[in-house]
Amino acid sequence: MSRTVLAIDIGSTKICAIIAQINIDNSIQIIGAGVTKSQGLRRGSITNIELASKSIKSAVSDAKRVAGSDIRSAIVSISGAYTKSLNSNGIVNIPNKEISFKEIERVMHTSLYNANIPNEYEILHALPFNFKVDDQDFIEDPLGMNASRLEVETHIITTQKSNLNNLKKAVRGAGIEVENVVLTGYATSIATLNSDEKELGAAVIDMGGNTCNIIIRAGNSIKYNDFLGVGSSHITSDLSMALHTPLNIADSVKLNYGSLLTPTNDLIELPIIGDESTTHEVSLEVVHNVVFARVEETLMILAQFIENSGLRDQIGAGIILTGGFSKMEGIRDLAVATFGSIPVRIARPIQVYGLFEHLREPEYSAAVGLIMYSTFSYTPYEIDVNKKVRHANETPVAHVNVDFTSEPDEIPVAPSQIEENISTMVTLPKKGKKSDEAGAFSKFWNWATQLF
Repeated sequence: MSRTVLAIDIGSTKICAIIAQINIDNSIQIIGAGVTKSQGLRRGSITNIELASKSIKSAVSDAKRVAGSDIRSAIVSISGAYTKSLNSNGIVNIPNKEISFKEIERVMHTSLYNANIPNEYEILHALPFNFKVDDQDFIEDPLGMNASRLEVETHIITTQKSNLNNLKKAVRGAGIEVENVVLTGYATSIATLNSDEKELGAAVIDMGGNTCNIIIRAGNSIKYNDFLGVGSSHITSDLSMALHTPLNIADSVKLNYGSLLTPTNDLIELPIIGDESTTHEVSLEVVHNVVFARVEETLMILAQFIENSGLRDQIGAGIILTGGFSKMEGIRDLAVATFGSIPVRIARPIQVYGLFEHLREPEYSAAVGLIMYSTFSYTPYEIDVNKKVRHANETPVAHVNVDFTSEPDEIPVAPSQIEENISTMVTLPKKGKKSDEAGAFSKFWNWATQLF
């Protein structure tokens, strides 16, 4: 049985809504999409709920029109602005000497309990990056293992409650209920990293219009995330001031002539800000110098983020640049020079069936990642914003047929996690077994009393 999923990537300059059909084998087929300019947002955060709601509603309406669907709930991205991260750990004993999903759930919640999270912050993701079974480190999946003790180290990403609530309010204002919220950098990594890069470790930098979100994935999980409030729109502002021309003209200059390669001495004629009837000539070398200075500064700050993370030695697959900013001509060569000996590549989202041609560009990586997240393409385990423990092999409850009239033949070790828009979990009944034991005991007691 297939299901329909709506993903809304709320970026600083654009909002992208994608509707996809998820088949029972978790294969994806894109059936609708809508893109609109962002309003009511600044540096990834909601600054005007009414304007943001209108932008979201416009993008979702376009996607619904193409898909012919009236879906009313969505998985939504949230910028790394106003997020804080910390590491925590938990430890539990295993009474039955075999690790079940219940013990994994318990140890992850213990790591949350042990974390010092400020009251004004809400959990976005709790991502375990190291399970330890007794004295054995770096267990990929402890489920089913024999042990007397289970430990976990967890990377916890939190955001300000006000920031999260404003985001949800803006989405609800567009007539859409929020199923789940995913960090933009996390979603981007899902859509851009291949299996080798996940295993070797990589830094993913989503370079957008007003922001740059960075995450470092090493081992099975994210170990670091950060945010820089600088994007390609800052180049537009720099050009506007340096060339004394209106912002819309500066943006056209950036798109048409912005390059980090060797400049030319050609001249272009631009209107003067405040007196657009008057024009003046500007050398493309000046344009190159302004663009180069801003991009170099941005990359140097991002390089410092990686250095400060202490994980530089764990990103064997190098640095993956994505987002609209990464399309600037020559940015890869400048990034290689800035980041040192680390390999760099420009990434587009992984190809999925039905993905529209214009959505195959780097600026749509986060939106595609949100759709992939809904097919459980995340770390083996995590606690999401709804405080639910997610499992990479979980199955939506809509796909499970449960017969409560008879005893099940087999009770699964790892219970299936349901979709976010359903608040209860399905637990297969075990009462029949207890009643059988009670009946056997009753028969034995009757026989014993008759004998004596």
